[in-house]
Amino acid sequence: MNINDLKLRAEKGDVEAQFNLGAVYYHGEGVVKDDAQAAHWCRKAAEQGDAAAQRILGTMYYHGEGVAKDDAQSAHWCRKAAEQGDAAAQCNLGLMYKNGEGVPRDGAQALRWWRKAAEQGNAGAQCNLGLMYKNGESVLRDSEQAVHWWRKAAEQGDAVAQAFLGVMYTDGITLPKDDIAAYKWFSLAAVQGEESAIKNLDILDVEMSRRHITKAKRQASEWLQAHQKTAEQ
Repeated sequence: MNINDLKLRAEKGDVEAQFNLGAVYYHGEGVVKDDAQAAHWCRKAAEQGDAAAQRILGTMYYHGEGVAKDDAQSAHWCRKAAEQGDAAAQCNLGLMYKNGEGVPRDGAQALRWWRKAAEQGNAGAQCNLGLMYKNGESVLRDSEQAVHWWRKAAEQGDAVAQAFLGVMYTDGITLPKDDIAAYKWFSLAAVQGEESAIKNLDILDVEMSRRHITKAKRQASEWLQAHQKTAEQ
């Protein structure tokens, strides 16, 4: 569908067209990126109850894109999307509760929303939930639960979770000490620019044998190849 047809449908109140038009302007797909137009059309769709539009509008208020930055409005629209089950909005709302942005700081609410998003497979929420368990924030400290959620996020390619999982393998407390596994996860995180992983790789490069490093690099390469194939399917 071309942009003119999309506009005609959107102007007639078609919520799907309104959201799609907002997304087109937001991402600059086939049109000049225009945050004001993106906010206009996403608001139209959001007011009709479209969860994805509500999430994007909340994000735009958070960053001040096409609208004046307003954390309270950001939380308002993120909550509407989150309550409809939008996992990304749930993750965003959890972060706002954690940092006290647009809502009172509330670790229990952050935990609640991150858990909802994590159970739907949102990698960012899984990583954050793991950290809450590791530090015992608003929940009983539980390193095994931390590893559980970090592994889920790491397997989805979350660099921070991959770095955390690497640390758990080097510590050898919750998980059996395994420098090869640690090197693999640090390598995967380092490729994405995760600084802590890069530093930990430098340490393992000194401590590990060449044979073990080669094995770890092979495992990291195999993981990347397997996940690239999965993404292409």
